[in-house]
Amino acid sequence: MPAPVHAVLVTRSSPSAAARIARALAALDAQTRPVDSMSIVVCGDPSPVREAVDASSAMTAVTVSERATFAAAIEAAIDRVPEGSHAWLIDDGSIPEPNALASLTAALERQPSVAVAAPKLVQAADRRRIESFGTTMTRWGRTVDLARSEYDQGQHDHADDVLGADARGMLLSHDVVADLVPDRALAGIDEGLDIGVRARLAGRRLALAPRARVAVWPAHRPRLAHAYASRVARLHRRLAYAHPALVFFQWLLLLPLALWATIVALFAKLPGRVAPEWMAAVTVLVRIPSIARSRSRLRRFRTGSWAQVDPLRLTRAELRAHQHASDDTRTPVRAPLRFFSGGGAWVVLASLVASIGAFIALLTWPAMSGGALLPLRGTVAGLWSDAFYGLRPEGIDQVAPADPFSVIVAILGSAWPAAPSYALVLLWLLAAPLAVLGGWFAATRVADGAAARITLALLWGAAPPLWSALAEGRPAAVILHLLLPWLAYCASAAHRAWTTAGAASLLLAAVLACAPSLGPAALVLWLAALVAAICVWRRGIARIVWIIVPTVAMFFPVAAAHVERGTGWALLADPGVPVPFAHGDAWSIAAGFVDLSAWPRLLADLGITADGASWVPLLVVPVAVIA
Repeated sequence: MPAPVHAVLVTRSSPSAAARIARALAALDAQTRPVDSMSIVVCGDPSPVREAVDASSAMTAVTVSERATFAAAIEAAIDRVPEGSHAWLIDDGSIPEPNALASLTAALERQPSVAVAAPKLVQAADRRRIESFGTTMTRWGRTVDLARSEYDQGQHDHADDVLGADARGMLLSHDVVADLVPDRALAGIDEGLDIGVRARLAGRRLALAPRARVAVWPAHRPRLAHAYASRVARLHRRLAYAHPALVFFQWLLLLPLALWATIVALFAKLPGRVAPEWMAAVTVLVRIPSIARSRSRLRRFRTGSWAQVDPLRLTRAELRAHQHASDDTRTPVRAPLRFFSGGGAWVVLASLVASIGAFIALLTWPAMSGGALLPLRGTVAGLWSDAFYGLRPEGIDQVAPADPFSVIVAILGSAWPAAPSYALVLLWLLAAPLAVLGGWFAATRVADGAAARITLALLWGAAPPLWSALAEGRPAAVILHLLLPWLAYCASAAHRAWTTAGAASLLLAAVLACAPSLGPAALVLWLAALVAAICVWRRGIARIVWIIVPTVAMFFPVAAAHVERGTGWALLADPGVPVPFAHGDAWSIAAGFVDLSAWPRLLADLGITADGASWVPLLVVPVAVIA
């Protein structure tokens, strides 16, 4: 005769808790194989659900802490399961289909070796998609979902024997209810995997029931909290499963391994993993009683060796094959940039030819001077010595931190170590094509068409500020013109990934080193992006905050020195030799033309005579049309 089934229903107190528990109770009442008895566990204040609990057929109701995990709630009520009854673990966010319990019972009683039956969890918003259906782990304990976010076409229904599964909806056999209670020390992650591992070590197994479908809503946790809980669960399992002779050494290695993981994360440009890694390591380090309890529970029930578990783990090759085969719909597919097919490479090549034609005489020059150009140091070591704290050229006894632009000059001079001054010659030759290249990539953020991208790139490469800076020998302005489009390219996507946020932070520091006068404008834009991240995107806040950190670190020594001397406003002074600089009327500056006579001078050099005022509409209208 089949054993009776006792359902343990976990609900969380909230204004919508009554509706959720009523929906879950209705789904339990609709089962073709009815539940024989039930216990309800309320996490938090029971007042919102008291009426629904009283109206249900529950034998008992238990109240636990509001912050209790699913495992802790189940553990609080596991003693209420009648002897000889199967235990069905479910929460109020799960909606089992009518035949779910019947299919689970059939899978549990199919073979004596089956100790746990797990359903197929599907997404409540789209029941055609699988939320979870089986889990396993690698040789090093990393959790791997065997099926997630895939369309359910029965492709995994043949997988009956797996290492673990999601704990929601699990049916525990009557003879293992007390031994396979979920471990609350796992912080709400990997509880079902741990149950499967303990069952396997006891000579039993976990079976999947593909016809038992339970609709669930994905657990919504902040990214930092999820990363922390996942790492705590993995480290705790590592200590709980370790050989007795190695437990102490594994415990001692928690902090060194956190340091190693921090180094790996920083080299991989994933700083978001650093804080959860250290938080999890410290948490597991001090939770010695929890580790001892988990090891004791495992030791009492264990009858076999890890050789029974190893065949169901994934090797590195199997993990790689699984990752390639999985259909990860969460990764957005972005359109290719089409740099070559879209004409970007060819317009850069054409601008290179034009630049060589315009500055062909520079090919024979070992160095340049005049205007705002000053000779560079003769060695790279001298350049970098000027980029740190020491004697300054303002006075023979002036000891102060270097201007941030000195770092840019040192990087530029290092590009040609044999003769650092020759790097300026190369900069003048490559300025136009590099400006077109940066303009093309910046245009990809706002334009999809090849013609629009090429037009914007050419306009940026032919902009009068660049050519005026080249003619007047102002290297800071030239470098600024080359960096601005790359800053726009990276900053516009900084909230999406740490890679682009890190690049944007370095580019912002370089841009403000070339033109500190842009600091107030950059601060306004950064604050606007931060407000957008908090109020609109609601993600990427830490990445937006990080953008300004390298700039603050670079300018802090200089700012402190200026404040000490009482020359705080000098922090906004642009670097370089002061040279006369003409600018036009206010309306021409608002239109984007700092010096209205720049274009007529350029056209005059090409043999075209025209009034500057007549060229402003002709140059602004195409940009407006493209926008």
